[in-house]
Amino acid sequence: MDKTEVLSHERIEMIFNRISWEIFEKHVKEKEVFLAGIDKRGYAFASIIAKKLREISDLKVTLVKVSINKKDPLKSEVKTDIPLSEMEKSCIVVLDDVLNSGHTLIYGVNHFLQIKVKKITTAVLVDRSHKRFPVKADVKGLSLSTSSKEHVSAEIEKKPFSVVIY
Repeated sequence: MDKTEVLSHERIEMIFNRISWEIFEKHVKEKEVFLAGIDKRGYAFASIIAKKLREISDLKVTLVKVSINKKDPLKSEVKTDIPLSEMEKSCIVVLDDVLNSGHTLIYGVNHFLQIKVKKITTAVLVDRSHKRFPVKADVKGLSLSTSSKEHVSAEIEKKPFSVVIY
């Protein structure tokens, strides 16, 4: 199976910086923000953004791991490693690596609607625009037009980072 690199390590690092600044700009008047990364690569993405936000701002950044059964989110409940009650009346950014149909992201966002929040935004590294659900990325690294048969993989759990299509 042929893989084509669409984002190199250097380009991804630049995108991480830009996304961090965009998130900071959207929350500049806040004291705290929760970065909720969808388990695996979404959490890796959130971890990187959390580190960069701490470098460029005085925001209190709290990292949250969101566990979702991506194949069938209704089979098991969405869970966070921090109780929802601790995020009440806060600003939450839900992050994932690739936005395909919107299925995973909408269930992730929906989980936080169980509490009163101040604001929820979403951020993705790659937006494929194959949405079947009414969810959008407020902050995105790259919009990528692909066929529904192509697969996009963000390799961001260890360096060198890359985004490939196959």
